[in-house]
Amino acid sequence: MLGMNYQNIQSGLSTAFLDKNISSNVLYRPQFISNDYKNGRKVLSTIEDELLHCDSFLISVAFITMGGITPLLQTLRTLEDKGIKGKILTTDYLAFSDPKALDKLATFSNIELKMYLVPDSKNGFHTKGYIFQSNEIYKILIGSSNMTNTALTTNREWNTKIVSTKSGEFVSEMLDEFEVLWNHPNTYSYNAFIGAYRVHYEEYKKVKQKEEIKLPSKQLIPNSMQQAFISSLRNIRNSNESKALLISATGTGKTYASAFALQDQNPKKALFLVHREQIAKQALQSYKNVFKDTKTFGLLSGNSKDINVDYLFATMQTMSKKEVYSSFDPNTFDTIIIDEAHRIGAKSYQEIMDYFKPKFWLGMSASPERTDDFDVYAAFDHNIAYEIRLQQALEENLLCPFHYFGITDFLTDGNETDFTDFNYLTSNQRVDYIIKQTNYYGYSGERVKGLMFCSSKKEAAALSERLNLRGYRTLALSGEDSQEKREDAIDRLVSDTRSDYLQYILTVDIFNEGVDIPEINQVVLLRPTQSPIVFVQQLGRGLRKSQDKEYVVILDFIGNYKNNFMIPIALSGDRSYNKDNIRRYVLEGERIIPGSSTIHFDEISKKQIFASIDTANFADIKLIKDSYKNLKNKLGRIPTLMDFEAYGEIDVQRIFDNKSLGSYYAFLKKYEKDYKVRLNELEESFIKFICTKLANGKRKIEIEILNDLIDDKDYIFPNDISQTNVFNIFTNEFPTGSGKNTFKDCIFIENKKISKPFKTCLENDEFKSMVKEIIEYALDQYNKHYKNTYKDTNFVLYQKYTYEDACRLLNWQHNEVPLNIGGYKYDQTTKTFPVFINYDKANDIQDTIKYEDLFYQ
Repeated sequence: MLGMNYQNIQSGLSTAFLDKNISSNVLYRPQFISNDYKNGRKVLSTIEDELLHCDSFLISVAFITMGGITPLLQTLRTLEDKGIKGKILTTDYLAFSDPKALDKLATFSNIELKMYLVPDSKNGFHTKGYIFQSNEIYKILIGSSNMTNTALTTNREWNTKIVSTKSGEFVSEMLDEFEVLWNHPNTYSYNAFIGAYRVHYEEYKKVKQKEEIKLPSKQLIPNSMQQAFISSLRNIRNSNESKALLISATGTGKTYASAFALQDQNPKKALFLVHREQIAKQALQSYKNVFKDTKTFGLLSGNSKDINVDYLFATMQTMSKKEVYSSFDPNTFDTIIIDEAHRIGAKSYQEIMDYFKPKFWLGMSASPERTDDFDVYAAFDHNIAYEIRLQQALEENLLCPFHYFGITDFLTDGNETDFTDFNYLTSNQRVDYIIKQTNYYGYSGERVKGLMFCSSKKEAAALSERLNLRGYRTLALSGEDSQEKREDAIDRLVSDTRSDYLQYILTVDIFNEGVDIPEINQVVLLRPTQSPIVFVQQLGRGLRKSQDKEYVVILDFIGNYKNNFMIPIALSGDRSYNKDNIRRYVLEGERIIPGSSTIHFDEISKKQIFASIDTANFADIKLIKDSYKNLKNKLGRIPTLMDFEAYGEIDVQRIFDNKSLGSYYAFLKKYEKDYKVRLNELEESFIKFICTKLANGKRKIEIEILNDLIDDKDYIFPNDISQTNVFNIFTNEFPTGSGKNTFKDCIFIENKKISKPFKTCLENDEFKSMVKEIIEYALDQYNKHYKNTYKDTNFVLYQKYTYEDACRLLNWQHNEVPLNIGGYKYDQTTKTFPVFINYDKANDIQDTIKYEDLFYQ
């Protein structure tokens, strides 16, 4: 084994430092490690991977914060359970390391924590090294990254990962240096240093606060999203449009965006409609912050009638009363803004929109997609002024970073639980389990200010009562509680001065939307995810930035629900319903989520989500219809295939894979009343063949030949080993057995020319246009997913292929039934012998590592 490791390390060194084209095992290859989520690289991910594969570890870093520790908590718990021992060394230099983070590390029985005390300010301590030992192999990450949130996820950090045996000079010297520091007279154990350091830390923090220069308050300026929205809205209004819609993720500043837009347009009179008085008050204050004293502002609600103002902020509950809205002239307001515009299907909203005649209507919503039949997009003439979803908001640093932990809900004796059982949901054992998890994963700030979302009002009330009996300060709220009680509860939750403060508010859905509580630093999800929209709404409660909040912790208690696949869909924002994409996000979401946010699922939760994905039918016609409807509503017309790609809607392959459809044409013919195109039986068969066989873009040559055929050009077959294979595909000679009858009439070529049946079909302009649309889509899929083939093959690493794909891309003359390939048939012409392996990966193998499988002789 040692000899093989030597060989692997030598090959890795050659690849890393001599020639990148030299083949070597990536696990033994020195690597440059930086933060680049777009390419799936984060320092945090590398550290986690190595921790999960080591037998022991040593860490020496100058700075440690809770933001750096929190994303590692699930991994550190796993190491403790396995008994993997580690030593962590830090310093009191600049009093930067957070005592709370050091306290947390000290709770792990497998970790020994020490601190090196610098003699004075002239002596620095800047080590940033992570050492992982596995058998005789050492892997070392050394460079610029401290154990802080931004250093591990977003900062420009340069680190080198080195692989060595213990006898290597580099690792020997580094281990010696670590031992010198670890046993230095200035180095103290946790119990010896923590008391004095905590005092030092607090004193140093006060000094830094006093030394801060008090700068004059900055003038409010629009962020990147708001600037783009203002420009787009200006263009819409200059085009004489009278309505527009802003789609913006929770916490990205919709209200301020509208204020900046009105500042740009400067209407004389404006109305801002909301559904709760608290939101009206918050919006009014936001506008005051932007406009200062250049406008007058007033509140119209059950408790206020201050209407003789320039800009009026009104609750729907008050304004929707006929005696109230009819007291205004219909032309009173130049601009009317509707917050939470997805509600406008309600009768009260419709009456107001029918009555008032402003020059411009602006709707704002984080989620205009509705499950009812009301078309929000049509209500605003399909004018989308701007759209910013969760992922983009994270990229633009508009939201507070979150650390999401998908953790298994409480199991009774390790068995599956009945989540419809109220006695289980509120049992003492589950309450204790919830407390244990919320304490372990913690929060950012001095005390917890949390929201718990429950399955029912009854559960929320019972859980609140049981938590209070254990000394917690909680309150259950429901839609039945008055606005005054809600506002007081929120004030108690966020206040740092009230003696009757709250730690948690428990609710079902009244805080899903339309409430602004930036101070929230922990969100606990105790209910199944039934909708990605609701999930993001509840996640969004903690995503608003606040001065003393570095991040928010999201704890999702995951049970064995059939809809668990909605969790990665919601987190990724990927609405394609592509199973491979969803699985990949569960495994690799940590690497590719923008910003400092992190995502972790424990092993049982992963299995439950994978089981949910496996059983989900994403070719289900209802899912296809809902996605289609949403996109059509957004566009105001029948979408093209490329529209599905451009707007991130359902993967078109789901339509092609549906056995009752097989093509987008078949779907439109069956379900779209406005679609009048009709093909004959042969034309429809050709379309179905192209959609099901070629549109996935897994090889380019067929698409190019098809494109030449429809443009009546001389097509050129490849002059290589693939010639017969490609020819047989276009002449129905490739299929064998019963598969030959499926598309028996789909003959594209006869006597090396375009076939008469296909040429006749192309005389139908609608058929020809349809084929061109599919070709455009297929080329797009090829360029996105299948362009970078592996070496001299037609395959792309880590992509998914069927048996038929394998025969086609191996250039076999005929497709074989599965029983005749996969180690049973050697093709003489192409000299290929495919082997398909049912791969059952062991639990201790890290799924996120991509590697090339090798045969060892």
